[in-house]
Amino acid sequence: MAVYTDVNEGELGAFLEAYPVGDLLSYKGIAEGTENSNFLLHTTSGSYILTLYEKRVDKADLPFFLGLMGHLARKGISCPLPVTAHDGDVIGTLAGRPAVIITFLEGLSLRRPTSAHCGEVGKALAALHLAGADFPMTRPNALAIDGWRKLWSAARPRADEVEPGLAAEVDADFADFERNWPKDLPEGIIHADLFPDNVFFLGEKLSGLIDFYFACNDLYAYDVATCLNAWCFEKDFSFNLTKGTALLAGYQSVRPLSGEEKAALPILARGSALRFMLTRLYDWLTVANGGLVIKRDPTEYIRRMRFHRAIKSPSEYGLT
Repeated sequence: MAVYTDVNEGELGAFLEAYPVGDLLSYKGIAEGTENSNFLLHTTSGSYILTLYEKRVDKADLPFFLGLMGHLARKGISCPLPVTAHDGDVIGTLAGRPAVIITFLEGLSLRRPTSAHCGEVGKALAALHLAGADFPMTRPNALAIDGWRKLWSAARPRADEVEPGLAAEVDADFADFERNWPKDLPEGIIHADLFPDNVFFLGEKLSGLIDFYFACNDLYAYDVATCLNAWCFEKDFSFNLTKGTALLAGYQSVRPLSGEEKAALPILARGSALRFMLTRLYDWLTVANGGLVIKRDPTEYIRRMRFHRAIKSPSEYGLT
């Protein structure tokens, strides 16, 4: 979440008249994240999140994202639901952007998740994979290898400004992925961005999953690998084996990984680390400083890439 496009009180109040949410009491921008403009709304009927979709989100994809939220909720996954306007539409227009109001979930995202939290995330991710198996819509992963190449083409000329030798290092990774990226593994709907700021907890209990705007069809094990990157590394870039063990055990208690999926985890985790390094690198080099947008340092994902490159066995992630 972030704020790229600001809105004034008058235009927001007029926009809300089309929705059954009551009158506006207050609103504020949400700074976390890098993709869309988000605001927390307080109205006479409760609290909501307003999202204005920016350049990385194709309006044509919105029915997939919003339909998926409804499908998962009906399957028992705790996630936000889009609010339908009085005329039956879900997607409106505000400040020249496609805009949606979604319900507010109680809970907090965690700054310092424990291994117990990681176990809950693993269970929730597996439940999401199973719940999405019969979702009728599909969406290719726009940030698979071809998408990474587009980001890399834009960032490569200045990559060595961030770390000397980074361009050659990433070029070698791409060559390896194109030869050895796994195929024929189980696939379906994945979240693709299940970072701590997209998971809410009430104490030790997971209360909800949010931000489905990277959801797509891809390998389930790739989603697991992304969660290993997002949840199981410490501030000093070291991998926390206890957290990895808990996350993988939680996942497998709901949906066991196949032998082929387990064997593929090191290359999938390295690919996932490259994907997030590239989006951070691109933003680091191209997004202006200031405002309510928080740019994320790509360095920590460069370190993750190197960690995964040295993995000899998936047991090093805590697989048992």
